[in-house]
Amino acid sequence: MNQRPLGTTGLRVSELCLGTMTFGEQNTEAEAFAQLDRAVAAGINFIDTAEIYPVPPRAETQGATERFIGNWLAERGGRERLILASKVAGPGDWIDYLRMPGRRLDRANIEAALDASLRRLRTDYIDLYQLHWPDRETNYFGKLGYRHPERDDSVPLLETLQVLGDLVRAGKIRHVGLSNETPWGTMRMLALAETHGLPRMVSIQNPYSLLNRSFEVGLAEVAMREQCGLLAYSPLAFGMLSGKYLDGARPAGARLTLFSRFDRYSNAQAEWATAEYCAIARRHGLDPAQMALAFVTSRAFVTSNIIGATTLAQLESNLGSAQLRLSQEVLNEIEAVHQRQPNPSP
Repeated sequence: MNQRPLGTTGLRVSELCLGTMTFGEQNTEAEAFAQLDRAVAAGINFIDTAEIYPVPPRAETQGATERFIGNWLAERGGRERLILASKVAGPGDWIDYLRMPGRRLDRANIEAALDASLRRLRTDYIDLYQLHWPDRETNYFGKLGYRHPERDDSVPLLETLQVLGDLVRAGKIRHVGLSNETPWGTMRMLALAETHGLPRMVSIQNPYSLLNRSFEVGLAEVAMREQCGLLAYSPLAFGMLSGKYLDGARPAGARLTLFSRFDRYSNAQAEWATAEYCAIARRHGLDPAQMALAFVTSRAFVTSNIIGATTLAQLESNLGSAQLRLSQEVLNEIEAVHQRQPNPSP
């Protein structure tokens, strides 16, 4: 498994990262252990989780993902060989069961969230602690049509960064990163860190796939110039790009079958593009999911590609994508589809 630099940290992370948001919802603890074992055996040293996982978030399951990982770490050992990433949730009425009212990215909330994650993960530190989404009102999770708020009562970015700085000095986290962030937010955080001598954001975890290449518009240049690379999530667009949902199919137990609320990648334009991408793969004797993953991993601005699975067979296929190098012919055909239907699922 190839490794890549994590920003300017001196750490190197595997080009594939194991995403864990199914642990505790679609996957049992035993299944989570099996996935973690196989991923590490394949050379993955990077594991990503979050305090709100599993997904979809529910009060009954919140924190189960981190608990599973913590139990696995306690049983298997080897914590020092792994890069462990987690996230603190921002504001949201849909997670009103989480922490204290408001769920802001202020000192009280961040410290409470981190301490709870450390307990569940059964570790003294988190290598990469990420802001799951901004405190301020802006566009993320597929929202378009930006409207500037008339009144901004969000926690100032500097205040958030100062809290993270204190936690780095305390040894509870090693490095900090962003998630679901915009070009403005990323550059502002980097500027504040430089001006005030605070921890520098080393990564940004945003969606990126053949159905959503919007990261390329503004953030790709930031990622390259500022050494704040992309941790690409949903590289298979919730499984759409595997082709298993083509022609309206809804396989038993699959994510979009179980949870109809996740419709970001299932509009008519996305289904057309998915069919075209799958056709490219089949013409060239490729597995559609592996082709989609290999495309993401091959982008120069990507630090690590976050894969997720509900079965060991799916995980094995995802791991196999690391050995795939797409030909120029395949890449040209992918670009042709993208030009006809760009970013159907932003």
